[in-house]
Amino acid sequence: MLTQYRLSLVSRHSAGAWRQARRLAGRIWERASGPGTLPVSRPPHPHTTASHPDLRDVLPSIDARSVTKQQMASIRSGLRIQGDDNLQSMIVGTVMRKVKSRSWKKQRYFKLQEDCKTIWYKSKKAGKAHSTFSVSDVEAVREGHQSEVLLSIADEFPPGRCFTLVFRGRRGNLDLVADSAEEAQSWIKGMRKLIENLENMGEREKLDQWICDWFKKADKNKDGRMNFKEVQDLLKMMNVDMNEHHALRLFRMADRSQSGTLEGDEFVQFYKMLTQRDDVLRLFQNYSSDGQKMTLCDLEEFLRGEQLEGNQSQQRALELIDCYEPSDTAKMFHAMSIDGFLMYLSSAEGSIFHPRQQGIYQDMSQPLCHYYISSSHNTYLLEDQLRGQSSVEGYIRALKRGCRCVEVDCWDGPNGEPIVYHGHTFTSKILFKDVIAAVGSYAFKASEHPVILSIENHCSVDQQRSMAQHLDHILGDKLLKTTVGGKIPMGLPSPEDLKGKILLKGKKIGSLEDSLNGMGEDSLMGEVSDEDEAADIDEDNLRSDGLHRRARKSKQRLSKELSDCVVYCKSVHFSSFKHSRIHSKFYEISSFGESKARKHMRESGAEFVHHNSRQLTRVYPSGLRTDSSNFNPQDMWNAGCQIVALNFQTAGVEMDLNDGLFSQNGRCGYVLKPEFMRSYERRFDPECPQNYEGYQPVSLAIQVISGQQLPKVNIKEGSIVDPLVRVEIHGVPMDQAKQETRYIDNNGFNPVWNDNLQFNIHVPELALIRFVVEDYDKTSKNDFVGQYTLPLTCIQQGYRHIHLLSKDGTSIPPASLFVHIRISDLPLSGPGP
Repeated sequence: MLTQYRLSLVSRHSAGAWRQARRLAGRIWERASGPGTLPVSRPPHPHTTASHPDLRDVLPSIDARSVTKQQMASIRSGLRIQGDDNLQSMIVGTVMRKVKSRSWKKQRYFKLQEDCKTIWYKSKKAGKAHSTFSVSDVEAVREGHQSEVLLSIADEFPPGRCFTLVFRGRRGNLDLVADSAEEAQSWIKGMRKLIENLENMGEREKLDQWICDWFKKADKNKDGRMNFKEVQDLLKMMNVDMNEHHALRLFRMADRSQSGTLEGDEFVQFYKMLTQRDDVLRLFQNYSSDGQKMTLCDLEEFLRGEQLEGNQSQQRALELIDCYEPSDTAKMFHAMSIDGFLMYLSSAEGSIFHPRQQGIYQDMSQPLCHYYISSSHNTYLLEDQLRGQSSVEGYIRALKRGCRCVEVDCWDGPNGEPIVYHGHTFTSKILFKDVIAAVGSYAFKASEHPVILSIENHCSVDQQRSMAQHLDHILGDKLLKTTVGGKIPMGLPSPEDLKGKILLKGKKIGSLEDSLNGMGEDSLMGEVSDEDEAADIDEDNLRSDGLHRRARKSKQRLSKELSDCVVYCKSVHFSSFKHSRIHSKFYEISSFGESKARKHMRESGAEFVHHNSRQLTRVYPSGLRTDSSNFNPQDMWNAGCQIVALNFQTAGVEMDLNDGLFSQNGRCGYVLKPEFMRSYERRFDPECPQNYEGYQPVSLAIQVISGQQLPKVNIKEGSIVDPLVRVEIHGVPMDQAKQETRYIDNNGFNPVWNDNLQFNIHVPELALIRFVVEDYDKTSKNDFVGQYTLPLTCIQQGYRHIHLLSKDGTSIPPASLFVHIRISDLPLSGPGP
């Protein structure tokens, strides 16, 4: 019965559509490696709206003999997909149960579309409603009962029939149950192969896939051809506002068969005319001796003069030609064509982020307090702070993003089992042991450097003992139970010393020295948690409402078993900077609400920086942020605060800054603070940065040249983006700045600005640069289109592409900006410090 249902839903055109896609892919490869076919004579330049590129220049051609190994590998990969039993089974389709909870389990029909990159599904009930998602949106496939939802139905369905699709960003997982283990395996193996193929796809293959996608979208009647009406609809879908006369001219130029339609390679021809990059072509011709190719000397001059590649530019030029030039003939003569030049500029090596800083490049042997540490607040929450869902998925997502400090709010639960939730609220509850199991499994997937568990403890002594047992039994050797080497330390260990270790941050009985000498007490009466964020509503905010309430603290005993799990991160109450200088131990850590942290920065910023050169500090959001919004972390980083805890579940500029800072150093979750913030002898005041030793301000000059294939943000039919670019500087107060380009009317496909922006930056070591693209609206707030944030110290100078990210921080290819960057030292006014 199920088989009949599956087959009845398979499109009768599946085979034909597959063959058409394969033919088109083949033609794309032929066009990519074959000679250009545009007429040599230049058509008169027609009127276009906004800043549409000048298409009068002849499209460059590529050597017809240059079918590269990469292209052949792609074709072989496509053939492997076509012959794969698992993928063929997915294309036929499968009925599976979509599971949201123990009581919500509904049958859905799932199948892989012929493009091998889209999953289509619909309800068994009659009707046309269906949904799709892209394989590129799926980050991983988990096999068996590896989600809370599937664990809740483990008594109904064996693990062999269950699997979970984990999506990128903040999108919820998709939990599925197949009718048999064999069907589950087909989908598990098939999805993993598709994900692997996409991850291994080269830049040219990605572009060609993108062309195929647009062809399919435009070909409304699925006849493998596009008439002019379909082309006009396509231009609107692609964010292009082109007048009908010019569009018809391009259409006729591409329609070599004069059939009134575009088919296969004719569409590729049309697409190449449409995407002609005049900005890159002009740059290429400026450095090309003959306007047709770049010789080795030409490319070397470009790399040395514009990209600031230095003395090794000749060797670098040879490497780039070998890597990106598609023409074997050009390679043989050590030359680069316009196609190779564009491929280089569009690659990771041509991006704004310096490749040398993408891996771990910093010294990881310094004390923990010398690093910024990627940190999450109320990690268990997926939504708001009052009624949101608590889930171990919050920990899995944060850890996979490189987060190295997660928070666990512990309360007494039924049957002697501690639970985790946001106390005194209606958020759902999860078991402490499930949280620890998730942390144990995912702590070191993204980074091998230490993870800190920040415990907010509200449990009775008995349940604290249960917590200690779970930590010990579940984490085993991963849990740090004593000092490195078992000796009384003189300072904090380094991330390198603590690789693969999980540290507990919480209250501790007595001193670290006493516990190492076996002199600790059995229990301690007092505040077992140094903060209670559910009750910690900032007094400044309450006074503004005429209210005053003191934060409630948990007064009860601390168990020795849990205390012994705390080694280097003993939570203590903060009295004053003077008290800390005299009395505090290096392994003690204080936590501040955002308002108290700001107060200390205003009143004694240099003291705060000095304090953080020796000890760890944690800063968390105000209790008033019930919507899980975030404060600006840059303010806290300026004071050297290491553990700046943010609500990872909430997208926005604050998380963009966090992602930007920790995008460097291998995304390991640790970033070394500047030297002047690590020295206990030096004094750095973020309010007066000119006074620190080594002060050297810089000038940042940015030319925003153009944009490419910006996504549509308004789903209204016929709507086209009016893009502008805003560049924001986030750093010390003196450096906070932003400037915008003008907006371009009705062109999100290939807008051209050529606008120059200039910034003076006093503390470049602390500056983050955020590029934001918005859809201009003169009557309401601009719509967000995309962004990219990175440290100033990680910028590659010269002509660079910026590959934009969505609001969730996921990539949105092929959307990008093309810019030119120059950073230069500014002269110091007056005598230096």
